[in-house]
Amino acid sequence: MTGGPGTGPDPKLIDDCVHCGFCLPTCPTYVLWGEEMDSPRGRIHLMGQHVEGTPITPEMAGHFDACLGCMACVTACPSGVRYDRLIEQTRVAVEREHERDPQERAVRGLVFSLFPYPSRLRLLRPGTGLARRMAGFLGRAHPGLGAMAALAPPVPLRQRLPRLVRARGERRAVVGMLTGCVQREFFPQVNAATARVLALEGCDVVIPRQGCCGALSVHSGREDQARRLARRTVRTFERAGVDTVVVNAAGCGSSMKEYADLLGTRPVFRVADLSEFLAELGPAAERHPLPMTVAYHDACHLAHAQGVRAQPRALLGAIPGLELREVPESAICCGSAGTYNIFQPEAARDLGDRKAAAVAATGAELLVSANPGCTMQISAAMRRAGREIRVAHVAEVLDASLRGVSLGRGA
Repeated sequence: MTGGPGTGPDPKLIDDCVHCGFCLPTCPTYVLWGEEMDSPRGRIHLMGQHVEGTPITPEMAGHFDACLGCMACVTACPSGVRYDRLIEQTRVAVEREHERDPQERAVRGLVFSLFPYPSRLRLLRPGTGLARRMAGFLGRAHPGLGAMAALAPPVPLRQRLPRLVRARGERRAVVGMLTGCVQREFFPQVNAATARVLALEGCDVVIPRQGCCGALSVHSGREDQARRLARRTVRTFERAGVDTVVVNAAGCGSSMKEYADLLGTRPVFRVADLSEFLAELGPAAERHPLPMTVAYHDACHLAHAQGVRAQPRALLGAIPGLELREVPESAICCGSAGTYNIFQPEAARDLGDRKAAAVAATGAELLVSANPGCTMQISAAMRRAGREIRVAHVAEVLDASLRGVSLGRGA
């Protein structure tokens, strides 16, 4: 992430950019607006100016804020530019040096006093339906508040998980499981399905009491909060004594895999996305047929940041009767990007509408996602377009197949 307090973007990483332009067609904001300073190449130019002594102006901060941090440019770059590190380092500098207006500070303060704290998120659960109905009113007070309300999903009953879920049949592995914040409180059925799938595939699943992993804070330049939450997460799973922590939320997994950069020391455990881990473990349990058409959505922090693309497709493709369809423009972000759809609601809405049209073009019965933010963003966009579609996590689809049951209604 950064080199420590007081640092900004690394000049050596900036110099890696040869300004070739391969990133341009992959960048969502450049695709939307065609503005050079809203492309990775343009933002790196601005980073260079700041390193050379130019203060962060409101205009400069606006270009950095408009970046989704989707990392599509990292995938596309032939020179191996670490834009992922550069934008995170730059956002620390923006948070340290740029004075935001009072209303924006208030909204950001609200988000970061809520989202990294599951116990506080839990208090919002009963009001999600009302929040969606009040989205228009809240949006007049602040666009970000309206966007946050419109994203609120229907919330199922809470599902309490035991501290240990035993393997079914022969034990093949022992893993820890991250329960997350938004995932835990708004998509508890995903965590329950994850634990069942791992157990059915022969894993003892250790689920310690835990808090936020720090991902949202990392992606928004809130370095001190990110480090505090990351250290607590590392202690939790080191005390649990597991060698591997399985994560079912793309943004969380991406950040946890970069803990060594954030904390300056590597945890003793390995972090693996659920699809990544299951593909390596190999199948043991019988797959029962699920006769349905499914479109798979590439979450940016899974496909671009972690390079996990083939594994979820292989897992879904191995289910008898399931027809997998590709979403057009799959590499373009849906506009969720952690808190982006709250802080940059107009751009996020445009990207969400674009993604909804692409999903609808597949004609699939079900959309499969691997990140709660993407699930909420695309579901909201589909509702706006009058094209509601069931959305489920990879874990839920696998769970239904392994248990031989019908797939319940998703978001």
